[in-house]
Amino acid sequence: MKRKILLILLMIGTWVHLRGYAVASECGEETFVFSQEKRVTEWRKERDDFLKDHPRSPFSPQTKKSFKSLKYYPFSPRYIFCGPLERYILNINNPNYYTTFLTNKGTGKRYVHYGKFHFRLDGKEYVLEIYKSILSDTLFIPFKDRTNGRETYRGGRYVDAEILPKYKIVLDFNMAYSPSCAYNDKFVCALAPQENTLDIEIPAGERNFK
Repeated sequence: MKRKILLILLMIGTWVHLRGYAVASECGEETFVFSQEKRVTEWRKERDDFLKDHPRSPFSPQTKKSFKSLKYYPFSPRYIFCGPLERYILNINNPNYYTTFLTNKGTGKRYVHYGKFHFRLDGKEYVLEIYKSILSDTLFIPFKDRTNGRETYRGGRYVDAEILPKYKIVLDFNMAYSPSCAYNDKFVCALAPQENTLDIEIPAGERNFK
């Protein structure tokens, strides 16, 4: 029985690899194949609940009353990537230690320039710069792609990630979300920088609400 289960898992792993899905053996196939979709589903529900009920929601009271759910692309393992983070080792006095993003209000917002992440999609390699809030250990990945202005927020979207052992991360575009200013222009939010502009469509994560 154990041998049969192992064979099935190996077949699933091979199928996922052949389809171009970003299953990396060093991060564990089970995380991707069996767990990530559930995690994304739970995360989306939490986000919808926050927008509908939380005092810090960017939605107006009127929008909250009629709100049921945001619009999302269907979950796809194709847009999950796992691997090592190329970390920057910079002294705090180094001028490159911090990065200042332009915001929707024309002001600046400062983040720690943490590193970069390489991933491959359809046989081509892409790179995203990774940042971190000064007051948080969560990694912050703002990005733009060809869906912006049509199917997603024109200023780009965000993905958050955790630092895993040995400085690996899971970059899951299924959890890409729009900044609060996409729903209320009173909010101040960082716009995705030019260096994180992907010359492809990423049809994953949150779509335009209206």
